Amino acid sequence: MGTDRSDDFAALFEAQNSPRAARGRSLKLGDRVQADVVQVGRDGVFVELSEPGASGKRTQAYFHVIDLRGPNGEISVKPGDRVEGTVVEIDASGVRLGRSMGKPSGAGALEEARLAGVPVEGKVSGLNKGGLEVDVAGVRAFCPLSQIDRGFVADPQSYVGKSLQFIVNEVRDGGKRVVLSRRAVLEQEQKLRAAETLSGLVAGATVRGSVTALREFGAFVDLGGVEGLIPNSELSHEHGKKAADVLAAGDVVDVQVREIQSGAPNKRGEPTTKITLSLKALSVDPYREIEKYAPLGKVARGTVKRFMDFGAFVQLTPGVEGLLHISELGGKVSHPSALLQVGQQIDVVVRSVDAAARKIALAPAPDGLAPGADARGPSLLVGAVVNGTVDRVEPYGVFLQIEGTRGRVGCGLIPNAELGTPRGADHRKLFPPGTPLTAKILETGENKLRLSLKAVKEDEERADYDGYRATASQNKLGTLGDLLRKAEAATKPRR
Repeated sequence: MGTDRSDDFAALFEAQNSPRAARGRSLKLGDRVQADVVQVGRDGVFVELSEPGASGKRTQAYFHVIDLRGPNGEISVKPGDRVEGTVVEIDASGVRLGRSMGKPSGAGALEEARLAGVPVEGKVSGLNKGGLEVDVAGVRAFCPLSQIDRGFVADPQSYVGKSLQFIVNEVRDGGKRVVLSRRAVLEQEQKLRAAETLSGLVAGATVRGSVTALREFGAFVDLGGVEGLIPNSELSHEHGKKAADVLAAGDVVDVQVREIQSGAPNKRGEPTTKITLSLKALSVDPYREIEKYAPLGKVARGTVKRFMDFGAFVQLTPGVEGLLHISELGGKVSHPSALLQVGQQIDVVVRSVDAAARKIALAPAPDGLAPGADARGPSLLVGAVVNGTVDRVEPYGVFLQIEGTRGRVGCGLIPNAELGTPRGADHRKLFPPGTPLTAKILETGENKLRLSLKAVKEDEERADYDGYRATASQNKLGTLGDLLRKAEAATKPRR
């Protein structure tokens, strides 16, 4: 930092003709000035005011070193840095600058601090029903409860005995009535921190902050004088998470800046800066390894998370959910909750995965297959004869669930015309759910499987007829052969 601890600051400043330091320009208590750091000593920091005086020379001044220490206790400036300060003292020793007015003496100094709008230091000496009693260098002052802090103060007693910074709001009756505000100091500090923080914020940056509040729609995070919001949608890759499920007030978190919107109106219509943050952007997206959690055509174990009228969403891993459509549940199911419960573990088959759209289609796993097992089922080819059981009966036909399958992929329709029943037959009585049937596959396609009972019967009849014809032909050939042999024998001469 360029600190020379061997220098005695008082001697150093005396060597610079301190008593005449302020003569070059007209300074008064409370002035805000810019200054350039010349030297950092053991006890203080020697500076020159940026604007020269009437003589063309730059006015010399100093800070007590404590005024320029950072949060870690180290001196926060070095030679060449420009700093801002308030003129807090002008006397024979020179011009002293500070971050605030320090401890003024008398009502006159308090009035100057009020006009300059700079903080003063006071010690809280007591408490009354309206606020805090504060001693400011022998002057009794008052800080209302509403001006103690930026928010609600639950325990004003905890401030008694502390030395704090205040803004002077009012000085009356020669100093007999002095009203202070600590809240104004905190708001000033917050604005300075906010400006500094905003100057370094860019979309995409990773920053650290502290969670200040949890709401139904997300979590607020203090980034250093300015707050950003983590919407619920940016908390986690897992669907449906609320702020209270993931965070607690006071948590220190690393977040990514998603968007900075300047000039956005607040609730009072005032322009402000809206910062949107993301927690999930810094965690691994499970869809990058989707084949690990949703292996296509294989059995996976998941947990039922929520219902919609059209199906159930099943979580395969946090952040990865698939849809088990109601049509995959079989029978006439009006709502998935009729067969499933939230929190229930079930085995499913991954039918399809669209990683870009983050959509996964599931079906119930066949009985007896463990997670990881291949569940592509039997090959459903046109012309194949399959066995199955009646799933449900509709006015236009009967749905058959083929053995070795579950869900709509293996559930085919036998239209009324392919049932081989007399006209007007009551199919609900003839084919109640669970009835075993053998059918022939007539047509396959995307979510389309058409079967026929009549074709199986016709194939059987054709096979019987072909067998009969083959047998009859053999019989005819056998009789003709016998006749020819007999004729041949009759024509041969006898010996």
